[in-house]
Amino acid sequence: MCGIFAYFGPKDNAGELVLEGLKKLEYRGYDSWGIVCKNEDGETIIEKHVGKISDANELRPELTEKPSHIAIGHSRWATHGGVTEANAHPHTTENMDVTIVHNGILENYLELRKELQEKGHKFTSETDTEVFAHLIEENIDKGLEEAFKLALEKAEGRYALLAITKDENKIVAARRGSPLIVGINKENKEYFIASDIPAFLKHTNNVMYLDDEQMVVLNDGVKFFDLKTDQPIEKRIVEIEWDEQSAEKGNFEYFMLKEITEQKETLARAINQDDDLIREVAQAINGAFGTYIIGCGTAGKVGMVGTYLFSHIAKKHINFMFGSEFGSFLPFMTDKSLMIAISQSGETADTLEAIEEAKKKGVKIVSIVNVESSTMARISDIVIPIKAGPEKAVASTKATTSQIAILELLAYACAGKLDEGKKLLVETASQINDMLNPRYEQYIRKLAEKIKDVESMYIIGKDLNYPMALEAAIKLQEVSYIHAEGFAGGELKHGPIALISEGTPCIALIANDHTKQETLSNAIEVKARGGYIIGVSPQNNENFDFWIKVPDAGMASPIISIIPIQILAYQLAILRENNPDMPRNLAKSVTVK
Repeated sequence: MCGIFAYFGPKDNAGELVLEGLKKLEYRGYDSWGIVCKNEDGETIIEKHVGKISDANELRPELTEKPSHIAIGHSRWATHGGVTEANAHPHTTENMDVTIVHNGILENYLELRKELQEKGHKFTSETDTEVFAHLIEENIDKGLEEAFKLALEKAEGRYALLAITKDENKIVAARRGSPLIVGINKENKEYFIASDIPAFLKHTNNVMYLDDEQMVVLNDGVKFFDLKTDQPIEKRIVEIEWDEQSAEKGNFEYFMLKEITEQKETLARAINQDDDLIREVAQAINGAFGTYIIGCGTAGKVGMVGTYLFSHIAKKHINFMFGSEFGSFLPFMTDKSLMIAISQSGETADTLEAIEEAKKKGVKIVSIVNVESSTMARISDIVIPIKAGPEKAVASTKATTSQIAILELLAYACAGKLDEGKKLLVETASQINDMLNPRYEQYIRKLAEKIKDVESMYIIGKDLNYPMALEAAIKLQEVSYIHAEGFAGGELKHGPIALISEGTPCIALIANDHTKQETLSNAIEVKARGGYIIGVSPQNNENFDFWIKVPDAGMASPIISIIPIQILAYQLAILRENNPDMPRNLAKSVTVK
């Protein structure tokens, strides 16, 4: 959600470098964008737009006609104020002494704005962000670093904040609850600050992490400070294993299709875990006085799958709750409890807040996360990496199946059957390899062509595939913009079946297990009322109007069931002329509450 990219270095085209970096952050979700350049004459020049960064091939001449070694860019996802050029970042003061960009929400901005207006400050936007610029200006005579710290002392809420001034050749940045990463190219004496690593992978894979309540200053070098103690901090340089190619589309038109196809490899990588690590977490689960899985959105649906897996495989009761709802369950947590947090980005605000509250009660935290350098990973006691590589499409695909695989390994390990679980998942990965081919995709496209103009569709499943019915609905909603809802098959007759009319598509996720006949009966009830039945199942059935064949994967059926829905969602998006990588109103990382 929102993207920040900044450059400080010897190259004299800082604005163009920042434009290029912002384009690599488009997947985060945004509705407007802007760049500020400070040229060699000390002038700060701003360019802002509503719309897509990818439509911009070059900046206005004013930003590039003079050499510039400092530039900051931002892609905004509107929270305070409408989608307008005036509300786009960067924001500045009346005389452009201070210019800033900001991710997050300044919760007490109305109170601060009123105080500043009473002092004579004039505002030109509806945003909370503009308040920061004026707060810094209040003490700018003390220098940017000190004025920046004093402004942050008044701020309530989460933020990633960058600032420059006309009079000083430096960039100052700080974070609280919203990601910022520093990239370093020592050889060229170049420094980058970004919301995510892919923005600067072309230039360097060496990074230094900014943690909460910390500040960084870029000028002739890089200096970190603890905002609570005002003391300098030593940071180590970490080499990231991702390469630029892994973060690009290659021969694929969209990241979503690339990432669906990559599940051939990513599932195998997820399975290839350190057995000792998996057994260590399993031992913690078995010894905990209450284990709680949390996640948001798709990660939440994965967590729900986990409750079924642990019940069937390990005969254990595991609690699940969405990160945003966790506060209601906090009273049950003790220092003997265990929390398993699931996230692709590791920066989801609601999940992070739940972790922070749990840690206050002494709860042990295990994170299942794709970005090992994320905030979630760094504050957890144990990290299980899913090893999916960069996932840029907003709709999660490869991370989802990898997360499910990790939960399967943990469930089998809790039962003392880790080798059995790994064998099942290796076989499943091999079967996925057979599914992900152009012929299978074209077959599902035929279904997409049949249903692309429907207003609503429904998905049913039971047991392990009930959460996958919910996840299937998310996928279809996200990229096709068709109203889709998932239900437990047995709940249809308690209300939702009233929504079925002639031709209404209903996808039935039917595993070859003890729920097969019941789910099939639920599908037949829908068909009797005119529904168009799409069976996702190892075996065909005369009641299916369209059959999507999937392998018989036993306890791994949730992994198998969701992949054809991912493909269907993608094909529907293409046919409906939607961008599957960047759905409207959505962001890849939800870093604000």
